[in-house]
Amino acid sequence: MTRTIDLITNRKCTLIEAQRLVNGWHALGHTVVFTNGCFDVIHEGHIHSLLEAAKQGDHLIVGLNSDASIKRLKGDHRPINNESARSTVLSALIMVDIVILFEEDTPINLIKAFKPNVLVKGGDYTLDSIVGAKEVQMHGGRVFTHSLLEGRSTTNIINKISQQKS
Repeated sequence: MTRTIDLITNRKCTLIEAQRLVNGWHALGHTVVFTNGCFDVIHEGHIHSLLEAAKQGDHLIVGLNSDASIKRLKGDHRPINNESARSTVLSALIMVDIVILFEEDTPINLIKAFKPNVLVKGGDYTLDSIVGAKEVQMHGGRVFTHSLLEGRSTTNIINKISQQKS
């Protein structure tokens, strides 16, 4: 019998491991969905986003910004949780099939490697601003943007905690 901890650990993949799984899913005709983000302090908005992404297909891949990538994008005060903690939390979520770290500022290399059938981002993005949208559409895939839950963000949580400390 597979232990729960093994299931969680097995969802964290290297590029080679993930590529093998994704190629198999494509060969079986399954719909592969890709989304990405920092997922620094998991909150209701993240869960909503991941559920919306998972509804779009059979398998959900989550590209996770590395600690170094987040520092470049958001500053030295972030991330709050390190990449190991963030990947463990994401891997424990039932709707997530693969979690894969990326060091670059964008997940374009993962999108090109996996050729997802669906690329998902939140409604705060426009089609023109979604990294990988053009590549996904060029191979017949689609881009889906979902609504956001108002006021649910890591920044809001950090600000609220900061205000309570003062």
